[in-house]
Amino acid sequence: MKEDAYKTIEKPSEETLFKEKGSKFFGYAFPVLSEEDVKEKLEELKKKHHTARHFCYAYQIGIEKTQYRANDDGEPNNSAGLPIYGQIQSFEVTNILIVSVRYFGGTKLGVGGLISAYKRSAQLSLEASAILEKTINVQYKLTFNYDLMNAVMRIIKEKNIEIVSQTLEMDCQYIISVRKKDAKSIFKIFDNLYKVFIKKLE
Repeated sequence: MKEDAYKTIEKPSEETLFKEKGSKFFGYAFPVLSEEDVKEKLEELKKKHHTARHFCYAYQIGIEKTQYRANDDGEPNNSAGLPIYGQIQSFEVTNILIVSVRYFGGTKLGVGGLISAYKRSAQLSLEASAILEKTINVQYKLTFNYDLMNAVMRIIKEKNIEIVSQTLEMDCQYIISVRKKDAKSIFKIFDNLYKVFIKKLE
């Protein structure tokens, strides 16, 4: 992985189905940004699969600092949540929730069987997802007078900088977004420009 890039999904995956000895595992991947999002998605699935016994899942949230959770939802310890989380790690994705909904088929799979079934279900969900690479960006606020507009715009075009928003009132205010790895050099360019004020947004 590049230092200032990460992989994620922007929309839910297609539903996948994995069968093992009569048990059915329905797999889903969702983009999430908070624990609230996770709860919401689980509620939706519980309505959809109201007769299923197990809703096993794992999620990872965050870009530079990540938090994750793996839940076995009544399956033997570490037989479901962790194998699902393992797939999140192996696909190197974040801001994602993967849920595998199991319908018991009458034959016990044993811990080893469960581990491989949940792993496979998570893998199928990830393969059914459109995984994107995104860059980690830093936002700056530029403030300057109208007579500097041409100079500022020239740098923005030259460096291919994204303008997030602009406010043109008494003076000009631009919010720009730059890749983390370029942030210091871009800051310097604007900081050295006479009468242009640049400030990092947290």
